[in-house]
Amino acid sequence: MIEVKINESWKEILSKEFESEYFKKIIDQIKAEKSAGKIIYPPGSLIFNAFNSTSFDDAKVVIIGQDPYHGPGEAMGLSFSVPKGVAIPPSLLNIFKELKREFDYPIPASGDLSKWARQGVLLLNASLTVLQKSPNSHKHIGWHQFTDKVISILSDKKEHLVFMLWGNFARSKKILINPEKHLILESPHPSPLAGGGFFGNGHFSKCNSYLAKFQISQIDWQLAE
Repeated sequence: MIEVKINESWKEILSKEFESEYFKKIIDQIKAEKSAGKIIYPPGSLIFNAFNSTSFDDAKVVIIGQDPYHGPGEAMGLSFSVPKGVAIPPSLLNIFKELKREFDYPIPASGDLSKWARQGVLLLNASLTVLQKSPNSHKHIGWHQFTDKVISILSDKKEHLVFMLWGNFARSKKILINPEKHLILESPHPSPLAGGGFFGNGHFSKCNSYLAKFQISQIDWQLAE
């Protein structure tokens, strides 16, 4: 079995994936590219940050992104999130604007979403790595097979999760989720390129209403200090 530094709850749940041939190929591909001098984001210690920040047991909400940011210092292993001190990307800024519309929360100065992750929001990118300045460059190396399995396992083994599917790519994962057990929220992507269709979707308040219905602790979405 390949040694993966990941939260123990996930290590047990995903053990078959880590033992699989396709996962070995993912690791071999990343090692080969690094040996060839290519730069890969996020750094190795953060590839599984989403899983290490939100255990399987604690997961309540799943926000699906496409792949990590591909600029220096941006990717931190959490979908849509950037480290403190990094400029807030346009899609994330629109997420913050929707939170202001829903709850009148101030726009935070930082795009670090770790607070959400610690509360049970799994910030999952479909690809966990990317080549520098090359978006979607790792979509064919096996990550999608891995993260599709993660979504399927969450759907099968847990109840009353909230899946937020923003944009056509994320919405394509709907087939992996059992709508009788979970809440699926869909909308256009928060990217400015989506023409503003994301605004007004009310996903954050709908999420909390659903969690409250099943006596599950709600998410404090406010990030501004």
